[in-house]
Amino acid sequence: MGENLKFPKIRTGIGQNSRRFLPEDSSKPCIIGGIIFENVPGLLGQSDGDPVFHAICNAITSLTGVPILGDIAIELRRKDGITDSGIYLEKALLTLGLQKIQHVSISIEGKRPKIQPRIEEMRNSVAKTMHLNISQVGITVTSGAGLTDFGCGDGLQCFCIITSEE
Repeated sequence: MGENLKFPKIRTGIGQNSRRFLPEDSSKPCIIGGIIFENVPGLLGQSDGDPVFHAICNAITSLTGVPILGDIAIELRRKDGITDSGIYLEKALLTLGLQKIQHVSISIEGKRPKIQPRIEEMRNSVAKTMHLNISQVGITVTSGAGLTDFGCGDGLQCFCIITSEE
């Protein structure tokens, strides 16, 4: 029992983000997982409002303790006018140090838009942005069956779980 065995350091981070849709006549595009969805208004927020990329950033923050959306994104927006959540996610990845992401699991709730037909496209977008293989990205969706504001079509909610190994 006195052996110095080195075990992999596996960590799990969880993040959440929810967004309300802007008014129907809004010109802001609706971006979910780095993909533009037509025929639905954009999502409320000072950035592009991508709830998937924001939930991933929050999951990374839970791994590292570095407040990506609380500090880094605000500074990028104020100093350089950057509102692209993909850039926030790229900055979040730089905070991981020796941690290497093994898997990203995403769950989205919302009545609209119809996300299911575009899941593979979203998986590719997330994988590309995070420098992962598509097999390391899982996405599930639910309509919410009218039980919440998201299920009634007023916005979207996203949860993300990240598994990393050092």
